[in-house]
Amino acid sequence: MYQYTAFDSEFVKARAAQYRDQLSRNLAGKLADDDFRPLRLQNGWYVQRYAPMLRVAVPYGELNSAQLRVLAQIARDYDTPSAELIERAQSTQDKIGGIEAPKLTTHYGHFTTRQNVQFNWIPLDKSADVMELLASVNLHGIQTSGNCIRNITSDERAGIAVDEDVDPRPYAEVLRQWSTLHPEFAYLPRKFKIAITGATEDRAAIEWHDIGLRLLRDDEGNVGFKIYVGGGMGRTPITGTVIREFLPWNQIINYLEAVVRVYNGWGRRDNIYKARIKILVKAEGQRYFDEVNEEFDRILESGAHHTIPQSELDRVSACFVLPPVDVVSDEAQEKAEQALLAQAKADKEFTRWLQQNVTSHQNPGLRVVTLSFKRLGQAPGDATADQLAIAADLAEKYSSSEVRVNHDQNLVLPWVRIDQLADLYQAAKAAGFARANVHLLTDMIACPGGDYCALANARSLPIAAAITERYQDLDELFDLGEIDLHISGCINSCGHHHSGHIGILGVDKDGQEWYQVTLGGSDGSFLSGPSKAGKVVGPSFAAAEVVDVVEAVLDTYRDKREAHETFARTLNRVGFDVFKAAANSARNTTARAN
Repeated sequence: MYQYTAFDSEFVKARAAQYRDQLSRNLAGKLADDDFRPLRLQNGWYVQRYAPMLRVAVPYGELNSAQLRVLAQIARDYDTPSAELIERAQSTQDKIGGIEAPKLTTHYGHFTTRQNVQFNWIPLDKSADVMELLASVNLHGIQTSGNCIRNITSDERAGIAVDEDVDPRPYAEVLRQWSTLHPEFAYLPRKFKIAITGATEDRAAIEWHDIGLRLLRDDEGNVGFKIYVGGGMGRTPITGTVIREFLPWNQIINYLEAVVRVYNGWGRRDNIYKARIKILVKAEGQRYFDEVNEEFDRILESGAHHTIPQSELDRVSACFVLPPVDVVSDEAQEKAEQALLAQAKADKEFTRWLQQNVTSHQNPGLRVVTLSFKRLGQAPGDATADQLAIAADLAEKYSSSEVRVNHDQNLVLPWVRIDQLADLYQAAKAAGFARANVHLLTDMIACPGGDYCALANARSLPIAAAITERYQDLDELFDLGEIDLHISGCINSCGHHHSGHIGILGVDKDGQEWYQVTLGGSDGSFLSGPSKAGKVVGPSFAAAEVVDVVEAVLDTYRDKREAHETFARTLNRVGFDVFKAAANSARNTTARAN
């Protein structure tokens, strides 16, 4: 993973010191709240429903064991609201439609769909202490909020995926350094998100971002970027449009400056719901593309361009140091594979874990292992302080002290020796991380929703818990196969409901929590097919109906599927209307039962 330089470390520490000064002046009444707000936001500090929320940046998803242990320390020592605050917050968590509200959790971190980590209960007067603690291990919250270029995300298997053509991490790091505290792009019309991949399969959902970047090679082997622009979810879900089929890699900063500069000048600031670049691209179309390309030409002609020299890419690439993995010999590898096969024959759970949670690696003596953070009794993506510390231990012992946060809110161990898989399985099982449900129904994406977020219209977590409880039988989950279920508590779509095979959106109807269901969305992965937004089934459902609706949709899939056909393919073949009718029949059945 990336090894921070002395400059990187001093930069992060200086930013933490600057924030302490800003916070001190705010708490002393010398810096008004309105003036402090954009400063704390661009350091990752929100004020949510009950308490401040911190979002920690994890550039392109990479963390080491030391960083995980600091995150565990923050969860243990700082994610500590008063008993009175918890009691007041818990008193608002009524049942919805007969579904018990999960108990509000403290002393934990939450992994997000954009490879960040969030904490929901840190008192603001302790925020500078937390920033300095993060800086001690080269972590920060810089530009994880605010109308600026946010944390740049990537494929959790970057640098190790067997289907990878170009490792995207050095390019992502160059772009991170370029975009951090960029003076021209500090106050954009709206937040701005970039994702990058270098693999054949899109595991970073690049078409759902303001800018999506795919590294590839031309016929001569030259590296370049295919560039998508104007993707995004929210009130108007739109997948990105290709603005450039192939741009030489060394021109990427110049081109992104042109894209963001035109957006900065043209983007609307009078309406927050019309301010994202996707609205501009949709409204202006080719006119916007032409202006971007003209601006790109002006940048090149001006002499003030930022063409990346090979030496700079080499410098950054050299900071990505391969871990000291003691790979087994070919003979030992064959022996390990035979031992795994024998154990798998005797242990059905282990077999399923190997099938769902373990995947191949560029090095045939290694494997990539996903630790599932989707289990009964905890919200998707949540990890307690103890669980974060255990994950750090597992990474240190089995993955050269490195983990990746993935798009699906799980942790990935990227450097596991094949002869250590069995031992890792036992350790992960003891920690509760070995549920063999990766890519299955209960491996759902969910935002914190109305339990924590001030913007949410409805709670996500009770719905997620109810579905998880209904589908605990692994035999049934494996029979259903790979299904993406995504839940958002409001139209901001932090749970990426638009891209789920089954999407659930919380809405407000006269002060009551209701849920809109969509079907047929895709994030662009092999599992899902080309990126697209799901179609709305119809009027929203009461909370008590949602699980029955999901069950009716899945029963229809089981009835209509052909041999070895996935849910997504059956839906595409049979047609949306059949599944829509099944969902609405569940509405009527539930209403009669009540």
